[in-house]
Amino acid sequence: MAPFCLDQRRRYQGEVWAVLQPRSVAAVQAIMRYCFAQQIAVTPQGGNTGLCGGATPHATVAGRGVILSLGKLNRLRQLNLADNSLTVEAGMVLAEVQRLAAEAGRFFPLSLASEGSCQIGGNIACNAGGLNVVRYGTARDLVLGLEAVLPNGSLVSQLQPLHKNTSGYELKQQLIGSEGTLGVITAATLKLFAPPQSVCTAWVALGSIDAAVDLLAAVKNQFGERLSSFELISDYALSLSSAYSQLPAPLVGQWHVLLELTDSFAATDLTEPLAELLHQHGWDEAVVAQSHTERQNLWTLRENISAAQRNIGASIKHDIALPIAAVAAFVPACAEAVRARFADANIVVFGHLGDGSLHYNVFLPQVLGNEVYAYEDAVNELVYEQTLALGGTIAAEHGIGQLKNHWLPRVRSEAELAWMRANKQALDPQGMMNPGKLLPP
Repeated sequence: MAPFCLDQRRRYQGEVWAVLQPRSVAAVQAIMRYCFAQQIAVTPQGGNTGLCGGATPHATVAGRGVILSLGKLNRLRQLNLADNSLTVEAGMVLAEVQRLAAEAGRFFPLSLASEGSCQIGGNIACNAGGLNVVRYGTARDLVLGLEAVLPNGSLVSQLQPLHKNTSGYELKQQLIGSEGTLGVITAATLKLFAPPQSVCTAWVALGSIDAAVDLLAAVKNQFGERLSSFELISDYALSLSSAYSQLPAPLVGQWHVLLELTDSFAATDLTEPLAELLHQHGWDEAVVAQSHTERQNLWTLRENISAAQRNIGASIKHDIALPIAAVAAFVPACAEAVRARFADANIVVFGHLGDGSLHYNVFLPQVLGNEVYAYEDAVNELVYEQTLALGGTIAAEHGIGQLKNHWLPRVRSEAELAWMRANKQALDPQGMMNPGKLLPP
């Protein structure tokens, strides 16, 4: 039971009576009816890969609740090529969803570093983002239908692959991103797309974030929806990943962009027009992958940044989003604010510039164990002040969980918080669903 009670970052450890692993929706309903009648707290859990403690029992549960693990509810329900949809149960691992789509000659674009172990229900519950948001959107944009068990055990099943539906309030949209606080997602109907046949992957070294934003605008303008990914990587983040991955840095520069263009036509030439665009604007410090291996190596350097950081020690992590036009102002201003208080701080910056979200992680070299979290509120105050001043948010794609719920009033108005609490009260009047998460204490 212990692995279920500890989060991935080893920040939070809970205590419950039992871990329940239902194999059917009927079993989920029976569990929820019993827990509702007995007022037992329920913590829904997918792959337990979250970074905000959202799937770990909160301290307030104190042994009086259960973990509802969805891993054994993992079957394929339906493949519907006419509607380009796939209906799967919530416990299916994301990589398996991708594989099923590929076997059917389709593409499911949600892609995360944890896709080999995270589950689709958890992805939907926290509205996961990932590498392809620029073109395909977040998890919310990829869900056509949803099935969920509410706290009282009643089943809401709207799995039809409808592309239009204006029949009133949409419970599906309330459950997406609710982090298990309103009900238990048991299945979803997902959008599929034509698989990419032409792929062009490029690495560009730049002198500033302003230049990266200019590059993004130019690529978007010329290539439109063909732009799938646009990743920003600081030189420091690259150096860490390069050493960890045992791969050389492709180029030398203060800032780096990894971008990818895709097209469903195999004959489409994307490399030549991209190379021409880069040359016309003076972005000549660039390499374009010429083989699958070269492309894989470039993506390995991006995806190993997180693992490379773990080799250093613990850091104070931030999953923030800003208007894209504000990112260039934010990064130096925030670094100045952090180092005015913590002079020796090392800052790792990388993320999805194409949608304005950044991972902004602060290391304090004298405190590289979990003791660094004693400074978390002080560091967060500095980072979030800069983020909010520029119209950003403290949670881009990892959710709120129990890590950031006390910050929620800083980004949501009183009217919005009242609306959230009203929804929570209506669906979960006993407060049994994932207590201590998302909503402010």
